[in-house]
Amino acid sequence: MLTNVATVIWDGLNPFEFGAACEAFGLDRSNDGHENIPVPAFAVCSPTPGAVRTSMGFSIEAPHDLGRVAEADLIVIPAMGHTTPETLPDGVAEVLWAGYDRGARLLTLCSGAFALGAAGLLDGHECTTHWMYTDKLQRLHPEAKVIPEVLYVDAGQIVTSAGTAAGLDASLHIWRQEYGAAVAAQIARRMVVPPLRDGGQAQFIDRAVVEPDTETFGSLLEWIVENLHEELDVPTLARRSLMSPRTFARRFRAETGATPHAWITGQRVLRAEQLLERSDRSVEWIAAETGFGNAATLRHHFTRVRGLSPQAYRKRFAC
Repeated sequence: MLTNVATVIWDGLNPFEFGAACEAFGLDRSNDGHENIPVPAFAVCSPTPGAVRTSMGFSIEAPHDLGRVAEADLIVIPAMGHTTPETLPDGVAEVLWAGYDRGARLLTLCSGAFALGAAGLLDGHECTTHWMYTDKLQRLHPEAKVIPEVLYVDAGQIVTSAGTAAGLDASLHIWRQEYGAAVAAQIARRMVVPPLRDGGQAQFIDRAVVEPDTETFGSLLEWIVENLHEELDVPTLARRSLMSPRTFARRFRAETGATPHAWITGQRVLRAEQLLERSDRSVEWIAAETGFGNAATLRHHFTRVRGLSPQAYRKRFAC
């Protein structure tokens, strides 16, 4: 379980991603009425404790040295610039490898992936970073398997995320894995972000980061979530949107970053998670209620997305 988190920083730190790590793992939310959300021990560590200069010209205090990282079961590396083997501070590679060897998870936010690459920890692993830098990451670390189009990659012990808000997506993913969908949703609500975003950073590559036009599909998406048990194929949804199926599918993907099928499947899995956690209904009933039709189809999609069967998920996370 997630009990002890250390974030490792040094000069050149990007403050936004550091703040995202603090927000995701460093807050005690019990005063907000969320007594069920665990509070991991959280430490800010640096090769040279004290003032750490940020890329914005101000400094952040790091009270701990790298020895504190040995206690962590999650090690977070925020965006630290394009770290290379030559620029990685002394001692960082060693503590990252020590954490990996003892089974700790490593989470990078945005260009923090370059630190893992500089340490040699990305070799043979799928990974990502901000879309502007994926080519450079692949060029510097040819043994890594860089995936440019995703918001984050979970490669087991190593989780890498794309730019800015994708770090929160990856952090919520870790909370969801450790404590279930209900806890992750409560944390997301406190941060005023979606508990699970669909699509990927490919939607941002050819145009600057622009919010989807929610006026087009906002009411339809709400209707879909309320009617997951219905037949939700493209022709049906296109008719509701007064579009041809081809135009609907094209615009839906352009504005949400996912195909209609992928978006709906993601919502059905989320709803199945909630029902598995909060009810004692049979898997067959949940499959029908969420639109999967039968237990086998639910099991297929659920296991592919969550890495657990519905039964195993319920056993681990049932309230």
